[in-house]
Amino acid sequence: MIFKPVQLGQECLSPEELAADVKSCKHFGPCGVGERALYLNSFFLERRYYLPYGRITRVFKRVAMSQGGFSHKGVFASIPYLVVEYDGGKQRQCNFKEEGQVDRLLACLGQERPEIKRVSAGAEERLAARERERAAQVLPELTGQAQESLRSLREAEAFLAERPELSLELSRSAQRKRAYLRSKPSYRWVALAVTAMGLVSLLYGLYSFTRQGDMALYFTLFGLAALFLFSGANVLPTSRNNRRAVMGRAEEAQQAMARYLGGFPGFPLPPCYAHPVVLRRMCRAIEAGRAEGPSQALEVVKEDLKALNSSVEVEQEEYDEVVAVKALFLNEGYQ
Repeated sequence: MIFKPVQLGQECLSPEELAADVKSCKHFGPCGVGERALYLNSFFLERRYYLPYGRITRVFKRVAMSQGGFSHKGVFASIPYLVVEYDGGKQRQCNFKEEGQVDRLLACLGQERPEIKRVSAGAEERLAARERERAAQVLPELTGQAQESLRSLREAEAFLAERPELSLELSRSAQRKRAYLRSKPSYRWVALAVTAMGLVSLLYGLYSFTRQGDMALYFTLFGLAALFLFSGANVLPTSRNNRRAVMGRAEEAQQAMARYLGGFPGFPLPPCYAHPVVLRRMCRAIEAGRAEGPSQALEVVKEDLKALNSSVEVEQEEYDEVVAVKALFLNEGYQ
């Protein structure tokens, strides 16, 4: 280790335990999940701090939205954070570049340490209230077919829960594919041209500083602004952001899911829709008496998702579910 992780909280690991644990921990962006502790980043260094699991109360995702972010029209749609609560109320917030990294870390933590809560206190209260509302909508008596459908759907959800990274990648790749298909190709080339101009301006500004140029500062600032503006935006045509890469990633995610579903004969969903949120929404449709079989429940889910658009206001939990799965259906044309 070049930099030994610094202890957070009131509990520490021995030097030997720490060295072994940080070396074997699973990396998720700048953070890591070890057997003994959770490793958190500083502003500049990855896995700079560690927290033994015994001191952690809850770990959850927080998303800061920029202006235009909720409409997905801004250049920077969101900034994801991992928030860790420990030692009776203290918090540590870690910034990530990709929201999917936070989701994968939380999924791994749910498997490794299910006793740690993975939602904020406010979200926990809202979820409890939502569950009470849904419980009131459940029919007092369900038919035998409905009960059998619920059993099979819950078994399918438990099967997916054993490999949560597959569902996460299926959702993320579908969202990326949808965003790529919806964006105009000209935007990417304009972004590349502006970035190139910014780089040239930055180099000229730095050169002008050595020549006592009056315009050096302006060229430098413009160059820096252009580079910072587009470096974090997924609009530049790169080796990872082109049609072949984006479509290939979505196809690979579906193929990986299809291979995994081979271990569950009669899985109630095609691989392109195999996500726990879809199964949960199908269960709700059956419990509310809107469907009896899985095929009917899937059609109800499709109709509900079709009805949700930018003009419909929903609660945060509903929004999170829709964001996770709607791209799956849009890419397939709701077939």
